[in-house]
Amino acid sequence: MAGAGRIGQGERRPTAGRWGLVVAAVLVQLALGAVYAWSVFNKPLQEAFGWSKAEAVLPFEVAIGTIFIGSLIGGRVQDRRGPRPVALGGGVLYAVGNILASLVSDGDQLWLLVLTYGVLGGIGLGAAYITPIAMLTKWFPDRRGLITGIAVAGFGFGAVITAPVAKTLLNNTTDKPDVFLPLGLAYLVAVLLGASFFRNPPPGYQVPGFVPVTTGRAPAGTRVYTLAEALRTPQWYLLTGILALNVTCGIAFISQAADAAQAIAGVSSATAASLVAVLGLFNGAGRLCWAWLSDQTGRMVAFGGMLALQAVCFFILPHAAGFALFAVLAALIYLAYGGGFGTMPATAADYFGTPHAGAVYGAMIVAWSIGGVVGPLLTATLFEASGNSYTLPFTVLAVIALVALVLPPITRMPSRPGTPRPDDEVTGP
Repeated sequence: MAGAGRIGQGERRPTAGRWGLVVAAVLVQLALGAVYAWSVFNKPLQEAFGWSKAEAVLPFEVAIGTIFIGSLIGGRVQDRRGPRPVALGGGVLYAVGNILASLVSDGDQLWLLVLTYGVLGGIGLGAAYITPIAMLTKWFPDRRGLITGIAVAGFGFGAVITAPVAKTLLNNTTDKPDVFLPLGLAYLVAVLLGASFFRNPPPGYQVPGFVPVTTGRAPAGTRVYTLAEALRTPQWYLLTGILALNVTCGIAFISQAADAAQAIAGVSSATAASLVAVLGLFNGAGRLCWAWLSDQTGRMVAFGGMLALQAVCFFILPHAAGFALFAVLAALIYLAYGGGFGTMPATAADYFGTPHAGAVYGAMIVAWSIGGVVGPLLTATLFEASGNSYTLPFTVLAVIALVALVLPPITRMPSRPGTPRPDDEVTGP
């Protein structure tokens, strides 16, 4: 007779098929991550419609700012209805927002681009982004860090694929918004194909042989918190603060990477653009590498490493002598920035359980919206205030990263008993 936890002859392993879901999740995230390719549209739109730099980047800023709305709503719905309808709905909204952006025809229609690409696309992106992350934490309690890292790495690599394609399309047309139509259709196909496979584990799902490891004050993932309960703990705010500060520093640099390369390293605009394309690979790699590392070292040790690394890089960056040093420091910052998104989903699941992971982590995405607005704005303001020098803004970002280092050591597992996870926990349809 087979012992407890053994799989009998002819029985299907409960984990069968879960790696296929990872492939489907990456496909969806690749389409969503195309949002980070927006920089290739800035100059063409400025030249076509006479927009200022601030006007050209506004649709992207709105898209990032509204991601939180989609992730909060989508996270709550997917915990109740399952991941498939939310991912499909959010992905379609994101793709339709891009497709409708192709209707912009003159410089007086910036509002239309903001509404379609920014609002519709951003909300849809947020809903579709959070869903595969929450789903995979339920399927992989034994490899949460690694698996969420793989999922969001797809998002990081999305721009690497989309940027050259969009650039080629833009170079071959005089009607620049037309480019959004084929891109939107491609996103639609990818999302429909990937999200159609999404599903939660069956009730009582367990990974054979897996025993949760004790982390901090309670075994990670053995307590279940609803969003309302999580919001009553200091840990939710501490984790959100860590993510917000990590995003603030990283995205502040991302918003200035090409310009900083020219000003500090003295390279041409073409070289700077090539560097930015390569740096996108490090954004994606950081999501995977830091997430995997957090499985080995612990989540808070990993976050401490990300923030410390950014602090050192930002202190050195304004004084980088030569392009090689600048490129290395920039790559490390991109790694740390991506690492926050790769590691935090697994951290939230450790602290608050997986049944309500969509809602709990979906609410944390407010950190992305906050950092995405504050970081670039702070850097641009300090740059102009210091006479167009990057020394002050990058030094301030280094200080922010240093101050943020106080948060990981004090962010322990919730001490409140909470609700123990029953063996027959239902994880949804």
